[in-house]
Amino acid sequence: MLSLRVAELAALVGGEAVGDTGLELHRIGPLATAGADTVSFLSHPRYRAQLDASAAGCVLVLPELRDAVRERAAAVLCADPYLAFARLTQWWAQRVRPAMVPGVHRSAVVEEGAHIHPGAAIGPLAYIGPGARVGEGAVISAQAHVGRDAQVGEHTRLMPRATLLDACRIGARGIVHGGAVIGADGFGFAPSHGEWVKIEQLGAVLIGDDVEIGANTCIDRGALEDTVIEEGVKLDNLVQIAHNVRVGAHSAFAGCVGVAGSARIGRHCTAGGGAIILGHLELVDHVHITAATVITRSIRQPGQYSGLFPFDDNASWEKNAATLRQLHTLRERLRALEKKT
Repeated sequence: MLSLRVAELAALVGGEAVGDTGLELHRIGPLATAGADTVSFLSHPRYRAQLDASAAGCVLVLPELRDAVRERAAAVLCADPYLAFARLTQWWAQRVRPAMVPGVHRSAVVEEGAHIHPGAAIGPLAYIGPGARVGEGAVISAQAHVGRDAQVGEHTRLMPRATLLDACRIGARGIVHGGAVIGADGFGFAPSHGEWVKIEQLGAVLIGDDVEIGANTCIDRGALEDTVIEEGVKLDNLVQIAHNVRVGAHSAFAGCVGVAGSARIGRHCTAGGGAIILGHLELVDHVHITAATVITRSIRQPGQYSGLFPFDDNASWEKNAATLRQLHTLRERLRALEKKT
């Protein structure tokens, strides 16, 4: 059983231990179900009632809550309890999860010309294509696929049944969850006499360091140039990134976000679940889109954006949308008229 003393916890997260600094903690848990051997956290003072009702042995809290935890067995005061909690989970995971064992499983298929670092691990029934490169400490899990001339960076993990197709690259310390497909063909077809003629997708996907890609997420290869996901990007499950999109560093998209082809997303942007960004648009850095919002024009100013409008036939929708944009002005004019009467 993993054990961590309160004093050790404080040193780990850079906080101040109060109360019984020798108290041993054996698990991490939410406030509602925590016990005397559990460490939990409170990220915002508005949830103070949950703190008061919790039996957690130790809680990560803001320094301003010092008096609120004075009667508790122990607490750790830290400037950002949520960040401290994240650091703690990383430390915990490194100690409770099985260590990576380098080597190539006997059932894996490694094609001629592939280069696998001796410190990498290739799991059962995994496939490594010709010319592919797998870096030191990388893990290619069971039934994962690394295509021809693809590259996997140091300490990156492809989880079971993740797919990195031909010529695509992912940097160091990344995670690609099961069912994700990187490098499928982009949706490109030319109309011809009522039929569709395929446009071959000749680009690839380039992914930076420290990127996490959720389960069943798809990132399409570029049509001529590459689709690019910059460093530190986090994509939730079931996200669709179309061909030739560029997502700036440290942006994060929640589940079911869709980004259409050739959109350009800035750095440190976020999108809530189900949001849609139409193709060929540009979003500057620090744009935050709320859930289910549909972005239909480029955004040139940082900030938070929202919008959901009922569908209709296109001509009616455009007229209604144009009117809707004038509502604020019309309201002010109406107020001015009312004051005159």
